[in-house]
Amino acid sequence: MSGGGAWAAGMIHTVMGAALLLKLFLAPALVVGSTLAGRRWGPALTGTLVALPIVAGPILLISYLDHGPGFAADAASASLRGIAVLGGFALLYAVVCVRLPWPLTLAVTWTACLAAGYLSALVHVGPVVGLVLALATNTACWYALGRLRTGHPPKVRPAWWDLPSRALATGVLVVALTTAAAALGPELTGVLAPFPIATSVVATFALVQAGPAAAITTLHGVLRGLPGFAVFCFVVALTAGHVGVWAYALASTAALVTAYALRPALPQPAAFPKPTALPKPTALPEPDLAPEPGTAPAHPASELIGK
Repeated sequence: MSGGGAWAAGMIHTVMGAALLLKLFLAPALVVGSTLAGRRWGPALTGTLVALPIVAGPILLISYLDHGPGFAADAASASLRGIAVLGGFALLYAVVCVRLPWPLTLAVTWTACLAAGYLSALVHVGPVVGLVLALATNTACWYALGRLRTGHPPKVRPAWWDLPSRALATGVLVVALTTAAAALGPELTGVLAPFPIATSVVATFALVQAGPAAAITTLHGVLRGLPGFAVFCFVVALTAGHVGVWAYALASTAALVTAYALRPALPQPAAFPKPTALPKPTALPEPDLAPEPGTAPAHPASELIGK
């Protein structure tokens, strides 16, 4: 093998190794980080963070590394339709989780999500129309889900296996979807890239550990964060064919700026009560040394000593 051929083979091996690392570690690590942030600042922030392209981003990047910029741009454009489906998934999950146990909730919502994703893959629209569709759908679902929220979810102490289980579930789902990308093609890969992998993990754990109120609050945060996801896919769809892998850096920056602008209000730590001011000491009344009328004045001390 010539020197150039050996270099090309080495580069392909390096790229495939990087893709494998992205599949196995990046998305699970981001889910764990979002979970820890939610434990500090509430489940709404967890939902907002997992709505960022922490799973679809690596999937689209791996698609770029494996199949080239044209495939990645088409997949990102199709992902905008998948984001609209993801908004519907969040609303349906919130409605169903109040009435059904979590296994049936997942079965019903995943079936609906897969069916809607397959149908949306049959409709070919450009990235501009896809962006408008994603934003309009998720805004409507966000308002509708806001009416389902029922107070503040209770705080729970998670078990030791909570974070490893979330990471494992996310990693398995990401590997399964990216492995099937070559057979699915760019349209189905893009539509299924926003498939609610991380959303299902965090919402189901919230449902099992703290009840429907926690799951609904998490999903409300998801819908708040989806515009950042949509902006990410839109930027990749427009720029992947022109700037290559740098499109993902541009898209990630735009997504973070959008998510920050739409971030939920974080609970403020309880302030210490201000110390109460001590009362000013009251002045004692001066004694009245004047003799009362009709009494003899007191003898001076010198007179008493003289006696």
